[in-house]
Amino acid sequence: MRFLHLVICLCLTAGAAPAEERLSGAEFDAFTQGQTFTYGNRGGPYGAEAYLEDRRVRWSFLDGECKAGYWYETSDSLICFVYEDRPDDPQCWSFYKRDGRLVATFENNGRSTELYQIDKSDEPLLCHGPKIGV
Repeated sequence: MRFLHLVICLCLTAGAAPAEERLSGAEFDAFTQGQTFTYGNRGGPYGAEAYLEDRRVRWSFLDGECKAGYWYETSDSLICFVYEDRPDDPQCWSFYKRDGRLVATFENNGRSTELYQIDKSDEPLLCHGPKIGV
C-alpha cells in the first residue's frame, strides 16, 4: 500500500509545471536592456517599450507617440515605471518569464491586468513626435 501511495504522489507531481518566479530588478534589466518589446493583451497588440541604459524607457501604445520614463525596483521586487506625463503616478508590475518570454501583471489596482511579450527586437521604438496641427 505504501508503494502505491508513492506511485500516486509521483504521478501527480510529474506533470506539474514549475512555479513562475518574479524577476528581480537585476534579472529584468539583464533581459530587457537594449531591446524593444512588443506586448499583447487579450489576443491583440497592446503597446511597445524600449529599454535603454540607466533604467530609462520609452513607451508607446503603437500609435507613433512615445512617452519617456524610467523604472525602479521596490523592496518586494515590483518593477515600477514613472513616465513624463504622470510623474506622481508610478505604474508597478510583477515580471515573470514564461517559456522564455516576459509576462507582466499590473499590481496597482488589484484587477491583475496581464501583458505578455509578443516580440523582442534590437530595433529602436518608432516615435513620430507630438501631433502637429491638431
